[in-house]
Amino acid sequence: MPISLKKKLLVLPSIIMLISQVHAQKLVRKDSVIHLAQKVADWQLKVWEQSGTPHPKSDWTMGACYTGYLDLAEVTTYSTYFNDMLAIGNSLHWNTGPRHTMADDYCVAQMFGQLYTVYNKPQMIVQWKRQADSIVDLPHTESLEWKNNIAEREWAWCDALFMGPPALAYLSTATGDRKYLDAACKLWWKTTTYLYDKDEHLYYRDSRFFTQREANGKKVFWSRGNGWVIAGLVRMLKNMPDDYPERPAFIKLYQAMAAKIGSLQNADGTWHAALLDPAAYPVKEASGTGFYCYALAYGINNGLLPYRQYHTIVEKAWKALAACVQNNGKLGYVQQIGEKPEKVSADDTEVYGVGALLLAGSEVYRMFEKH
Repeated sequence: MPISLKKKLLVLPSIIMLISQVHAQKLVRKDSVIHLAQKVADWQLKVWEQSGTPHPKSDWTMGACYTGYLDLAEVTTYSTYFNDMLAIGNSLHWNTGPRHTMADDYCVAQMFGQLYTVYNKPQMIVQWKRQADSIVDLPHTESLEWKNNIAEREWAWCDALFMGPPALAYLSTATGDRKYLDAACKLWWKTTTYLYDKDEHLYYRDSRFFTQREANGKKVFWSRGNGWVIAGLVRMLKNMPDDYPERPAFIKLYQAMAAKIGSLQNADGTWHAALLDPAAYPVKEASGTGFYCYALAYGINNGLLPYRQYHTIVEKAWKALAACVQNNGKLGYVQQIGEKPEKVSADDTEVYGVGALLLAGSEVYRMFEKH
């Protein structure tokens, strides 16, 4: 046998072993993502079973959490999570919250639209469709200045861009009627024109923050607030056909925000409560971090962001989120309900933070599958 051939045959097993080891490492990484996400999801469900939900089941906090369970159900084919969400929808009789024109109160309708695409049961969306028709028909001509209870009628705060537009967009997907997506886009740009800072590529929470400044003199941009926005952007894009006229503008906005958010990641892999003054809030914060991890991973998975530039940011963010999870599955370091940067502790948790982690885990899992 020629010596060169002998060498090749001797080297071949080593190459095969190396390839199998790399493949095994990827599988471990991928599986560990799902393992952690399921651990957090199951902990939260157990808490609800033992103590009840901390908020009404139709509340925006809960609606944001449900989005994570549905994404996790998609990537794990773990039908139990679909069944859990189905049970919640049935318990609500597929009704949203009491304030029918308040975005917070129809965040839960995202779940209705998503479950309809799985089960095709008309009762899941019939009441929401009627409500959405009334929302679409409103004039929406008021100023978004934070006064006169404007939040009950318009998307006058940046959080609303996660609560309201995707609810309409998922209904558009469920029904095939683009008028809901058209309305969501129209109102998205109204809010963006008012609250988006073109220099910083970030959103003010609402008009009260236009002139406020952090301790270091920088503008006040709340981490979770901007997390709501970029996650809302993703959920809008997921419901936009490739040929939809507004899609390029949404992608441009998404990419500008992604570049800014990526540049603001802290050394620990998280984003602190204040984006431009992390030193004033030195403790990591999980809810904003979860939404950013989700949104950036989605961009990689769908060709909107280059893998080489962003995958390290996403992986660092996921590792940081994993470090926020306690041994029993409880997610800590979640800033409590609020409207601006505030302090957070290791034991602070909230359901929307869980939702953000589950969304992130689902997209990070997809990223590892593709790369």
